[in-house]
Amino acid sequence: MKVEEKQIDLKQTKHRYLLELADNSLILGQRLGELTGHGPTLEVDMALTNISLDLFGQVRSYFQYAAQLSKDEVSEDDLAFMRTERNYYNLLLLEQPNRNFAYVIARQFLYDHFHFMLLQQLQKSEDGTLVAIANKSIKESAYHKRFSSDWLVRLGDGTDESHEKIQEAIDELWKYTDEFFQQTEAEKELIKKNIAVDVTQFKEDYYKIIGEYLKKATLEIPELKYFQSGGKEGRHTEHLGFILTDLQYMQRTYPGMKW
Repeated sequence: MKVEEKQIDLKQTKHRYLLELADNSLILGQRLGELTGHGPTLEVDMALTNISLDLFGQVRSYFQYAAQLSKDEVSEDDLAFMRTERNYYNLLLLEQPNRNFAYVIARQFLYDHFHFMLLQQLQKSEDGTLVAIANKSIKESAYHKRFSSDWLVRLGDGTDESHEKIQEAIDELWKYTDEFFQQTEAEKELIKKNIAVDVTQFKEDYYKIIGEYLKKATLEIPELKYFQSGGKEGRHTEHLGFILTDLQYMQRTYPGMKW
């Protein structure tokens, strides 16, 4: 009986961890989806839309697996659309609004490097399904990282106006980066079993790489003593509520609707 209870607990812990991973891609994908048809150029418009679609593809893989592990009978659509705000566990950075193109690139840049390093380590997980998702997703993530890094340098080392705007965006969004490396209880438990990624192990490398790119872009590294967090525990900024209003409209208006 005790063995069975541990297995059930492990399933629910995995389920929570999967929601953390999926919600990051879901919310960022939704944010980028808002830009469809509004990119500064056709090429950039298509690139951001494709990145959004990549992220939604990852979301489906995570949610399908999470639905299998759930103690309730839920589908991937239920997990994506029918939860309340406090039951989404995405990073605060990813729900920040698209104020301008510089903000979009800064947000993408700061997350893309973390996401790539996360997927690299997730490939070593003892969970075969997570390894398979990571193997597929990392190829897409490598492109995302290259895209945002190239644009960061172009904006930072471009005109006076582009430099000012991208520096302003980095300064504003920097306070959300420390949350990348804060661990939830689900992560801590799964790290013991070599299933989840211990993100603290590459924190130093992350900031080193980010600093090198900022230097290349002639940008300053923000000096902050205090950071914001809470998203991974379900405590969000006001921006998430507006995202969910759009995201959940059809499912809330027509409950039980099937495509």
